[in-house]
Amino acid sequence: MAVLFDRVVGVYHFLGDRVPKGIPCVEPKPRRSNPWLRNNQPIVAKVKTKGDIRLAIGQAISLMGNLNQAIGRGDRVLVKPNFNSPDPFPAATDLAFLQVVVELILEAGAKVTIGESSGGVWRPTRKVFNQLGVPELARRLGVELIAFEDRPNDWVQIRINGDYLSKVILPRSAYEADKMVYLPCMKTHNIGAFSGAIKLAFGFVAPGQRRSFHLGHLQEKLAEISLCWQPDLIVMDGRKAFVSGGPNKGQLVEPGLVLASGDLIAIDVEAMKVLLDYRASNKIPANPWELPQIATALKHGLGSGEGKYIVVD
Repeated sequence: MAVLFDRVVGVYHFLGDRVPKGIPCVEPKPRRSNPWLRNNQPIVAKVKTKGDIRLAIGQAISLMGNLNQAIGRGDRVLVKPNFNSPDPFPAATDLAFLQVVVELILEAGAKVTIGESSGGVWRPTRKVFNQLGVPELARRLGVELIAFEDRPNDWVQIRINGDYLSKVILPRSAYEADKMVYLPCMKTHNIGAFSGAIKLAFGFVAPGQRRSFHLGHLQEKLAEISLCWQPDLIVMDGRKAFVSGGPNKGQLVEPGLVLASGDLIAIDVEAMKVLLDYRASNKIPANPWELPQIATALKHGLGSGEGKYIVVD
């Protein structure tokens, strides 16, 4: 009965969410250069984990350089996990993984806010947070936790020159953050083919605007969200992954990897290569560069093209 009630509430939110009215229009955040380069080429770090999450994440960042290349003392950092649903990792971000990344940012002297808005049929986001135990983690770490839709006035309308989107409604709290850190999972998606760093930004979009994304060219629209801003650091948890199904349930494998980069395209392509090695039934093309998410992001200069980044491990 509780499951049925939760689903009814979720469908109500999915169908009943409305686009916020009277919100200000702003320009995209200025693009910053990728701080994670070697020989002027973006880096994707790939580390095989051996059970110690903090060690693996630290090694991935160290392979690229130092955390202070992207995050400085006093920075207001918005950490964006994947809490689309209350299902366990890799459907949702592992709390131990989130804790390590937040601790590293705090140790760098920055201020952290964790922000997310769950998928339509699982909202309200606070319910997902509670089911996963996120509020307790945030309190223990002494950081702010935001469910974006809980703040009706916390939105800005960002003008972009996309082929499929002209304006995107995103949280003011994220727009005004000094730095952005993405924590995507590694998984297939039964509609969008792949859910990684590019897809993670969909959780920023105002719930009332999300339905229109599904009316056509979903993947292209997902990529164009990143015309509003780009993350300063991406740390992807590939210790476990879905190689079919997704986003909340799927065929589970254990690549045992942590990936890190400042390049949205490069890290997603490398993650898809990992999933393709399992030869499962999914919608990822044999050549990941042909995925509409990737092709659109590349067209808009949101990352590096084939052969224009390096992988270090």
